[in-house]
Amino acid sequence: MLALGERPFFQPMDEKSDAEALCDWESEGGASSHLREKPKAGSLMQALTYLGPGKRALKAKPKPLIQAATDAIVRVTATTICGTDLHILKGDVPTVTAGRILGHEGVGIIEEVGASVSNFKLGAHVLISCITSCGKCTNCKKGMYSHCENGGGWILGNIIDGTQAEYVRIPYADNSLYPIPAGADEEALVMLSDILPTGFECGVLNGRVKPGDTVAIVGAGPIGLAALLTAQFYAPAEIIVIDGDKNRLEVSTRFGATKVVSSTDGKAVEEVMALTGNRGVDVAIEAVGLPGSFDTCQRIVAAGGHIANIGVHGKPVQLNLDKLWSHNITLTTGLVDTFTTPMLLKTVVSRKLQPEQLITHHFTLNDVMKAYDTFADAMNQRALKVIITNA
Repeated sequence: MLALGERPFFQPMDEKSDAEALCDWESEGGASSHLREKPKAGSLMQALTYLGPGKRALKAKPKPLIQAATDAIVRVTATTICGTDLHILKGDVPTVTAGRILGHEGVGIIEEVGASVSNFKLGAHVLISCITSCGKCTNCKKGMYSHCENGGGWILGNIIDGTQAEYVRIPYADNSLYPIPAGADEEALVMLSDILPTGFECGVLNGRVKPGDTVAIVGAGPIGLAALLTAQFYAPAEIIVIDGDKNRLEVSTRFGATKVVSSTDGKAVEEVMALTGNRGVDVAIEAVGLPGSFDTCQRIVAAGGHIANIGVHGKPVQLNLDKLWSHNITLTTGLVDTFTTPMLLKTVVSRKLQPEQLITHHFTLNDVMKAYDTFADAMNQRALKVIITNA
């Protein structure tokens, strides 16, 4: 997702484009008076709305309308809450302004398409990607969809209204939606909107996990568990999961961790070093987004190893180059590009990967405030991913 404080670059185009439409999109209600008519009676919807740091509410908002020829309107049937949404509520993501509908994950049914949408028809069952992509700019052609130069990237629930609502507008629909095969588990596929490609791309692939490696995942939340599930594609010899939540460590063991380490006593680094014969780990994946978890990674990485940062950081961290300058490590950061979504979709449909294991709670949109309370109190509620459905 976007670096903190960063806004997408909008490239001028000859005709009215998504990029220009996004610039015109107003935060309150996602409405722009010269682009769309005033809401008609009955055109309101329910949506989880960010009201500023620490404030959220389920509010009536205008149902989105087509703004550009490449748009689609999707009736959201199931969505979820991401750890990034909690970072937003803490004020860690300044691009998100008061009045924004949150959410960047979900599945649904297409209700309307713009004139230029060719890959999808009305009634199509689709997976919504957390990343919006024009598919044509220089970065998109390199597969770096998170930095789409024509107003894409992580925009849903960030700089345009998101998926925790009855309906959502999807710019560049042909490149930002995926067809759901008949009979597929809809709830499992919600995990493909963000956490599975994020854990896989930003953790496993950036960390260059390979057969025989010793891997440590710092943080056993949904993203860390997604990295755990997908790291096993590459047959590492050991996967050590570090977390302060006993339940999540137990889940990690069920999901394939070979060893788990509690961080509650402040001795996680010493324990990992003892487990590795004081060598350290080949790959350290940061899946929390806190200075302490990043510091753990740089203290346990072996010479020649990789630190792969996934977490959304709202505060600076200290990079100990006085110790690492000669350590031959590789440090990677990144926003998910979702280029692996088609492959992951195949593995889920074939049941080689079963991300529905991550789902612990179910709510309706009417109970979305309770869903947030549950997700934010994950340790006491034993929560991983929650599913929010529209009646």
